[in-house]
Amino acid sequence: MKNIRVILLVLFIAFKANSQQYKVDTSYTVKSTYDKLQKKYPFITIPQIKSNPDIQEKLDIIYNQEQGRILHFDAFINKKNRKNPGLIMIHGGGWRSGNKSQMQFLAKEIAAKGYSCFPIEYRLSLEAKYPTGVIDVKNAIKFIKKNAGKFNVDPDKIAVLGCSSGGQMAALIGTTNNNPIFEDKSFKSKSSSKVHAIIDVDGVLAFKHPESSEGDMAAFWLGGKSDENPETWKVASALTHTDKNTPPTLFICSSIPRFHAGRDDMIKILNNNKIYNKVETIPDSPHSFWFFEPWFSQTVSYTTQFLDRIFK
Repeated sequence: MKNIRVILLVLFIAFKANSQQYKVDTSYTVKSTYDKLQKKYPFITIPQIKSNPDIQEKLDIIYNQEQGRILHFDAFINKKNRKNPGLIMIHGGGWRSGNKSQMQFLAKEIAAKGYSCFPIEYRLSLEAKYPTGVIDVKNAIKFIKKNAGKFNVDPDKIAVLGCSSGGQMAALIGTTNNNPIFEDKSFKSKSSSKVHAIIDVDGVLAFKHPESSEGDMAAFWLGGKSDENPETWKVASALTHTDKNTPPTLFICSSIPRFHAGRDDMIKILNNNKIYNKVETIPDSPHSFWFFEPWFSQTVSYTTQFLDRIFK
C-alpha cells in the first residue's frame, strides 16, 4: 500500500511539473490597458456587470488534455431557453498574452440576451506556435457541440467572436470550416468544428497586405518573418480562405486602420457571393475598446443585433 502511494505521488508531481512547463506572458491585462488608455481617454470606465439569475456560470471546464496540458473553457448559459445559439469567444493579446477571463464580461452580457457563451483557453505563442491555438479552439467547438445539451446550445447555430489577435483567429476559424489543415485528427469527436457566423473585433484579415503592419509579434507566432515564411503568412490569413462558403460576418472596428488590414478585400468577396456582412466602426476609439465603457455597451449591442439577425 505504501509503495502504491509513493508511485501515485511521483506520478502526480510529474504531471504537475509537465503541465506547467511553459511560460506565461501576463503583460496584456484589463488593468494595464486601462492604465495606458485612460491618459488619453480619461472618461473610460470598467463595466459594472450585475448578477443575473437567468445566467448559469460554469468555469474551467476541461475540453482537452494533451501530454499533461489541460485546456479549459468557461460557459455562461441562458437558462431560460433549452437551445440557445452558441458564441465561441477568443481573447486577444498578440497571440502571446491574455486569457479567457478577459472575455467574461462580454460573455455575461451577451448571454443575457438569449445566448450560451464560451470564452476559450488556447495555447499561446510562448507555449506553442501557429496553428496550435487555432486547432485548440476548433477542438473546443467540437466538445461544446458534442455536449450541446449540457450547455443549452443549438449545435447548428454557432458563432465565433474574437478580439484583436482573437479576432484574426475567429475570422480564420470561420473561413476554414472543414479545412483539414486546421483539424486535429487525434481529437476524438463525431461533431464538426464548423461555425455559422463570424464576429471579428479589430482583428486583421491579412498578415501580408498593403494595409497591414504586422511585425515581430505575428512573426513569433507564425514561426518566422514574412520573407522567411511567406506561405505561412498567407495561409494564416482569413482573406486567403474567404469564398462562397464563408459564413455571415460582422466587423466591429476601432478607428485605427491597421487593424482592418484585408477587411475591404474580404467584403468584396462576400458581396460577390451575396453573403451578409456588416461593418460597425466606433469613432475615435482605441484598440482594446471592448474592455471599457462607453464602447463595451456598443460592442454588446452590435454583436447581439448581428446574432439576432442571423440566428433568431
